[in-house]
Amino acid sequence: MKKIYQNIEAFKIALQALIANKTRGILTTLGIIIGIVAVITTMTAANGLGNAFKESIASIGSDVLYVSRFPWIIQGDFFQYRNRDKLELKDARSLRTKLPDAIAVNPSTSTTRHIKYGSNIIENNRIIGTTDKLVIVSDMVPESGRFLTGADVQYKKNVCVIGSEVKNRLFGQVNPLNKKMKIGMYNYRVIGVMEKQGTGMSFGGPNFDMRVYIPITSLLKNYGSRDRNFDIAIKAPSQDELENFEYAVIGEMRKIRGLRPTEKDDFSINKMDSLLAAYNNVMGVVVLIGLAITSVSLVVGGIGVMNIMFVSVTERTREIGIRKAIGATRRAILTQFLFEASAICVLGGLIGLSISYGITSIINDKVMPASISPFIIIVALVVSILTGLISGLIPAIKASRLNPIESLRYE
Repeated sequence: MKKIYQNIEAFKIALQALIANKTRGILTTLGIIIGIVAVITTMTAANGLGNAFKESIASIGSDVLYVSRFPWIIQGDFFQYRNRDKLELKDARSLRTKLPDAIAVNPSTSTTRHIKYGSNIIENNRIIGTTDKLVIVSDMVPESGRFLTGADVQYKKNVCVIGSEVKNRLFGQVNPLNKKMKIGMYNYRVIGVMEKQGTGMSFGGPNFDMRVYIPITSLLKNYGSRDRNFDIAIKAPSQDELENFEYAVIGEMRKIRGLRPTEKDDFSINKMDSLLAAYNNVMGVVVLIGLAITSVSLVVGGIGVMNIMFVSVTERTREIGIRKAIGATRRAILTQFLFEASAICVLGGLIGLSISYGITSIINDKVMPASISPFIIIVALVVSILTGLISGLIPAIKASRLNPIESLRYE
């Protein structure tokens, strides 16, 4: 109980010292404020990038396998993938027949064409030839209108579904439904507008909001089918069965390709988990480097606190001598100065948090999804307290070891 009272008393004295030297205390916290803002902004930006990335690839589907000529993450020699045979539309038909447990099998291919409505033109836009099964294998759904149907695909209709950004850039305030737009040389009737997918992939991957979807049969009819490569999306029966289902897909693809048991796969099986793993590996290194760089400002702030605490100890040498003369222990003096250093850093941390909250709001509104999570708040406060304890330790030890007799003589 006695130790508790001593700690409370030390805390009161530390606060009184801070209040008595407001200007110095505020100036001392600036280094900590800058350090905390730098660290929190780095963590928030990394968190925001992660949120944007996950939001953008959500349409891929965590229970969907993508059979492709190339892996999404190319490792090693690129030419070993380039020399592979292209996937064909008949491969998708074979998989649909040989994988009865699959929820859906959706082939797709793409081309680039100028698209036009009135006087508005978007050059070299991505056109995706697909089927009505796309909305089953992905989380993408139309915001207005409808998606492609089996009849659209079967009868090779010139209809299209556009991304939200295509709508904004081509049609502006005009309702695009049932309007005709040109894709290359051909007129297509707009039957739907997709929900906004986000721009999280714009720093390294496709912008789904700029895509135009047309029946795969229409694409092959109007823009040619020769030497065209296809990707095949296959939705597994369930998330739990994904691993076993992947082996089944690999086995059927090897049969379709006519591969011998000793031959390597000449196709790739891609899935969202592999993309997330690669992203997390890259971002882990980036965040680590970012925190290492921004932590320098926190170290500088800590050194500033240490210097001020040394000055404080020197100025209050006589006070320390009086306290020791009337019975204050070395532990009480040590605790007092540690409290004082920690209070300075915690104050800086709280101000830094407030500033970071404003910066994060701007990032969230203008750049990408971002927020300060409870974890980041806890990290900021813990770092502030640790910075105060580490910075104030040596000055506090020096204060606690002062000789009371020599301290009382200090002028």
